[in-house]
Amino acid sequence: MKPTDMAYDRASIIFSPDGRLFQVEYAREAVKRGTTTIGLKYRDGVVLIVDKRISSHLVEPGSIEKIFQIDEHIGCATSGLVADARALVDRARIDAQINEITYGEKIPVKTLVKYICDFKQAYTQYGGVRPFGVVLLIAGVDETRPCLFATDPSGAFMGYKAGSEGAGRSVAIAYFEKNYRENMTLEEAIDVGIKAIHKGYGKKLNPDAIEIAVVGTTEKFRRLSRDETKNYVKKALG
Repeated sequence: MKPTDMAYDRASIIFSPDGRLFQVEYAREAVKRGTTTIGLKYRDGVVLIVDKRISSHLVEPGSIEKIFQIDEHIGCATSGLVADARALVDRARIDAQINEITYGEKIPVKTLVKYICDFKQAYTQYGGVRPFGVVLLIAGVDETRPCLFATDPSGAFMGYKAGSEGAGRSVAIAYFEKNYRENMTLEEAIDVGIKAIHKGYGKKLNPDAIEIAVVGTTEKFRRLSRDETKNYVKKALG
């Protein structure tokens, strides 16, 4: 940042002369410092994979939550500030339940994504608040169609076939560009996802730090057990 730009980063509602919102950009930097998060579609659904990056053997792996269930057909993985993620997940759960009570049907994935992004965007317009320093990779299935979206701190969102957020994003995306295929089986998608996280992390993965969840056209959102996860990691990395 140039010295002349310093006055424009005091609040999220102030544009710099070249049209930048520095507080939103700072929120994106918080996401880049987060752990690597992966989401990719397979033939019958979407798989989410996160690296919890356990820094000490004294930490209980189960106490670190990076994947959340929003509804029976929707889940999300987070990268960035976990406390911000919890607030957004709570909001998303309420929106999903309100839709079901009001209309008698499960909320469409894209509709929920728009609600969350509208909420995130509002935090870039008012003084006394800051943007959410987290990206949600929202995965779900509606009308038998798998969906995967990434929500930006600015309130923008984008649909993906395979996406990644966090510290290893660029390396993981480059791996997907070469290795992702449509209509993969669940096992193939998990294999590609674990290898992408491994490439992004750049070190030997700790199987206890990997968390995997799936949601499909034939099954509700579920987290894989620790044993299932360890088996997939061992199979993918040898």
